[in-house]
Amino acid sequence: MLASITPLGERSRRQRWSVTVTSHVVGSAAGGVAAGAALGTVGWALARLTGAAGDERLVALAVVVSIGVALDAAGKLPTSRRQVNELWLHRYRGWVYGLGFGAQLGTGVATTIATSAVYAAGAAAVLSASPAWGAAIGAVFGAVRGAAPLTAGRIHSPPDLARFHARLGALDRPSRVATATVLLALAATASALAA
Repeated sequence: MLASITPLGERSRRQRWSVTVTSHVVGSAAGGVAAGAALGTVGWALARLTGAAGDERLVALAVVVSIGVALDAAGKLPTSRRQVNELWLHRYRGWVYGLGFGAQLGTGVATTIATSAVYAAGAAAVLSASPAWGAAIGAVFGAVRGAAPLTAGRIHSPPDLARFHARLGALDRPSRVATATVLLALAATASALAA
């Protein structure tokens, strides 16, 4: 999908890239807010039922994040292979599919899950035990995830697209290592705060 929402792709469909990508970021943030608020509400109810204190929830977050990193490293992360419907690209205006694709991406689970960071964000929203904090966590997660097409802003020709894909391929391993490092830092911080 990232390779579809480029200035080159949007021009071929007679759409404006800036409108589509803005809608994508907004939709993704909105999807994150909705999912985060729902998960925060579930967490609030669970905290009420169990009486789990904040430090216990921080330890649980550290455990969930650590397990996710281990599953990532082992190539055993549970996921679905669902993608957004590419027929929308030719059926709807750019702002419609930008918003729709973004909203699905922002929820974290409506499309393919490629990293345990998705589960970490969901766990953080639940363990915040707050609809407002869950929404805030979801908003940041969704906006960051939805901003991915901004990296394709300089693709104006087929050779640009080929170079972009080559760069993405070269960055696959380093980005996975960076993600694992950030997640492990999150787990360590949560553990330290709980102590």
